[in-house]
Amino acid sequence: MGSAYYQGFVLAVPAANKEAYAAMTHTGWEIFGQRGALGVVEAWGEDVLRGKRTDFFRATKAVEGEVPAFSWIAWPDRATCDQAEQAMQDDPAMQDMPEMPFDGRRMMWAGFEPIFDSATAS
Repeated sequence: MGSAYYQGFVLAVPAANKEAYAAMTHTGWEIFGQRGALGVVEAWGEDVLRGKRTDFFRATKAVEGEVPAFSWIAWPDRATCDQAEQAMQDDPAMQDMPEMPFDGRRMMWAGFEPIFDSATAS
């Protein structure tokens, strides 16, 4: 499949903080892009259904007035992703980041190796 690697994120953002969140995503892209990311997609929940057993609201413990957001970062490979994460942890400037416009304790993220990509399937 190649060596591409993706990080996925799910979080709940207060609807009133949508513009602040959008501004933060631009800053995030600058940081990730400088460290080798190929692209970032940030998506705001528009058609998010409530399930009977689980859903994006429950997964993020969203409260009234919060909207699920879903995003991913494309990396050329896992090594680049891991190096970027380490560089961000070691960068003193990262300690001076403004407060996030959401509760980061309820954000989920993970790394994924693709097993199918329609763009490269033959």
